[in-house]
Amino acid sequence: MSRMARLALLYGILIGVSVQAPAQEQLPLFDAHMHYNVEAWAVIPAPKVIALWRKVGIRGVLATSRPNDGTLELMAQQAPDIQIVPFLRPYRVQPDRHDWFNSKGVEAYVEKELKRGIYRGIGEFHIFGADADAPYMASIARLARDRGLWLHAHSDEDAVERILRHAPGVKLIWAHTGMNTSMDKVEQMFAQYPNIVGELSYRSDLEENGTLNPRWKQLMLKYPDRFVVGTDTWVTPRWSEVEKLAAFYRRMLSALPRDVAERIAYRNGMAMFGLKHAGDVRSK
Repeated sequence: MSRMARLALLYGILIGVSVQAPAQEQLPLFDAHMHYNVEAWAVIPAPKVIALWRKVGIRGVLATSRPNDGTLELMAQQAPDIQIVPFLRPYRVQPDRHDWFNSKGVEAYVEKELKRGIYRGIGEFHIFGADADAPYMASIARLARDRGLWLHAHSDEDAVERILRHAPGVKLIWAHTGMNTSMDKVEQMFAQYPNIVGELSYRSDLEENGTLNPRWKQLMLKYPDRFVVGTDTWVTPRWSEVEKLAAFYRRMLSALPRDVAERIAYRNGMAMFGLKHAGDVRSK
């Protein structure tokens, strides 16, 4: 066989090997900020939600809905490969988000929902600044601490600090990690309050020049156990972006060491609720 023939044969073998080599398994995700609100039910029925999560590699979900019936419907699907963690959202209808902390109707609704005994936390709720000193917000914070529940707060840093003063030691997921809170303040908050976990959706500064912002990378390396990701399907059109959001998180996390990327992608969410690492790529 000529030298050229041998090279051609070797090239063909190498091409065959590369084609047949299995693709690297995608990093599983724990979606720590998901809403299945009433407006979405007819557009994307619960079985299709489960199919979508399965397709994009979401293996665990912090589930909330307005009203809470949406969360119950997702749980009723009994997907064996997707672990659902139900949170009690204190909204019956959309306008509740503006005054839920001063509403007797919401207070009665939350009390009734808590009797189900299934919820692992309360939220996501919206509250800002001095509104967090409302007596019912203080009561909810203390209730969550005393019952070992998490809070999921869409709040500025002022409100978060007020909540934590009402109930020192309460476990709090900070939706969007403040969204517009400065990185200096975020770092200060994480140093001061070890019971805060930052959720990363809608942080527009997460990406810089097509990769993870170096400042965020530094913070994640410093606090690898205190960040989670989320899709935040707060409006129905957002469901069409879930696949793109999953790809975005995987691209951002690829800038981190593998073990840190795994923690933020899904291990932290699983650990927060005592779940097994379903879909753990390293255990296969």
